[in-house]
Amino acid sequence: MNILLVYPESPTTFWSFKHALKFINKKANLPPLGLLTVASMLPKDWNLKLVDMNIRKLKSKDIFWADFVFISAMNIQKESARNVINRCKDLGTKTVAGGPLFTVDFESFNDVDHLLFYEAEVCLPKFIDDLKTGSAKHKYDHKYDKKEYPQLTKTPIPAWELINMKEYEIMSLQYSRGCPFHCEFCNVVSLFGHTQRSKTAVQIIDELDAIYNSGWRGSVFFVDDNFIGNKRKLKTEILPQIISWMRERNYPFDFNTETSINIADDDELMELLAEAGFDCVFIGIETIDEDCLAECNKTQNKERDLILNIMRIQNHGIQVQGGFILGFDNDKPSVFTNIFGFIQNSGIVTAMVGVLTALKGTKLFDRLKKEERLLGDFATSNTDINFVTKMPLSDLLDGYKSVIGSIYAPKNYYKRVRLFLENYRPKNYRRNKIGISHISAFFKACILLGLFSDGRREFWKLLGWSLLKKGQAFAMSV
Repeated sequence: MNILLVYPESPTTFWSFKHALKFINKKANLPPLGLLTVASMLPKDWNLKLVDMNIRKLKSKDIFWADFVFISAMNIQKESARNVINRCKDLGTKTVAGGPLFTVDFESFNDVDHLLFYEAEVCLPKFIDDLKTGSAKHKYDHKYDKKEYPQLTKTPIPAWELINMKEYEIMSLQYSRGCPFHCEFCNVVSLFGHTQRSKTAVQIIDELDAIYNSGWRGSVFFVDDNFIGNKRKLKTEILPQIISWMRERNYPFDFNTETSINIADDDELMELLAEAGFDCVFIGIETIDEDCLAECNKTQNKERDLILNIMRIQNHGIQVQGGFILGFDNDKPSVFTNIFGFIQNSGIVTAMVGVLTALKGTKLFDRLKKEERLLGDFATSNTDINFVTKMPLSDLLDGYKSVIGSIYAPKNYYKRVRLFLENYRPKNYRRNKIGISHISAFFKACILLGLFSDGRREFWKLLGWSLLKKGQAFAMSV
């Protein structure tokens, strides 16, 4: 078999960093980890090629070469995925599709030859067996119960040889699936379950070895939806092994991941994370209103001093990136001012603010459907509102724009960077290795931001201050 694996293009969003990537001569932020893992599950005598459309265009000759085109995508890639499928149909090449987009919105893709739902560890072997006997089905729909979620102890190392790592800014690795919380707006539990399933320490070390032996030196993102879902296993098995591995190799990587705010309750865990090389976490703050937290069942964030929690994490040498949501039923007119003030006072430099979306498979979607407030089954971006909001829509969108405009106005942004750096206590286990790309990016920043941007005065003030007062964090300030 000739198999072409295609990762559709993502539109420009907050997380694409397409503007920032130009500074460091990279084409994309993250590789398609799901497809690379699926590639390792395919028969070893099959011929594999991978096209990441965020890196290069998909050519007709690629499609002609393939017996099957495997496509995996998330919601936001729907338009590009549809275009890929149409091209394959026009050229007479069969398609196989799986992943979150096709699992949740399979009705829109009935023209795909073979649809594989949920996790590949379950449905892919069955599909391959049927393919060998000429009896492959249109759909492989496996509804889980608590006993049937696949364990990750047999999940293979991703096929890193299929990509050019130099084209990406960050490599990635998955430790676990599932989340112990059940926020109303989130579909992680409906896709992966309420109980965290994880790989073994041996698997994690093997995956780190594979990335290291491929020549990578830099950032690695643990893509888990909640990395700290099982704190005991992390503290007793996983992190000690990572620490030992990193020490032996003089800290070749720095790590980042996603966690819940209750990480701030565990000093031992934060110390271990920092020692293992984790210097950044993304946390879903979502809202600071207690009524809204109760509404969306964000129990882990309730009755907390969130700013104090964030500063505790920063004090352990871990930067906090934050996610925020506008459009809850209980949002008050003051929400926009309150969110802006919170972001400024917390020192969250990278703050992603979006508008609430009702995703299929969530409790929010089901509730709004019962209330007859849904405007559509599907949304493909964090500003695509598919339900009737309690706040007038024009007020919500105007407020959203005002928050984005305010937090990324130069004066406010540079002030927030300085506040973060004042509270940040880097552990410096890893020595930053400065390469040509870093030097090039620095001079580009000095020219474009230091000479031609509206915030050029704040730019030079920040660099001067960090060089004199916070030298160990000068690279981070840049």
